[in-house]
Amino acid sequence: MPPSISRYQTETRRLYSVLDKHLASDNRPYLCGTKCTIADIAHYGWGAAAGWAGVNLDKFPAVQAWLDRMEAREGVEKGRHVPDPHTMRELLKDKAKMAEQAAKSQAWVQAGMKEDAEKQK
Repeated sequence: MPPSISRYQTETRRLYSVLDKHLASDNRPYLCGTKCTIADIAHYGWGAAAGWAGVNLDKFPAVQAWLDRMEAREGVEKGRHVPDPHTMRELLKDKAKMAEQAAKSQAWVQAGMKEDAEKQK
């Protein structure tokens, strides 16, 4: 599985690089210009989960600044906890909890793959 993870992380970093360049061009505060739009809301979750994907946002300062702007918005702060509390930021600060959650997620994916394989027989 490590080669596939490496390929995924490399592609993910490339996509964050594209987003970073876009946000840095013309000093855009939001994806479509000067106003927060549905595009920003739709992409927020991907940005917030960068650490989970193994991407360090220190290399993408425009993306980090955009995330900070998004998280400063009252509606985003309220909305990110619907329907359940969004705990990604807290999870990313605790390596032991991250490893535990990664193991649970991996088991869930593998169980689904096994179930799908059984259906194909």
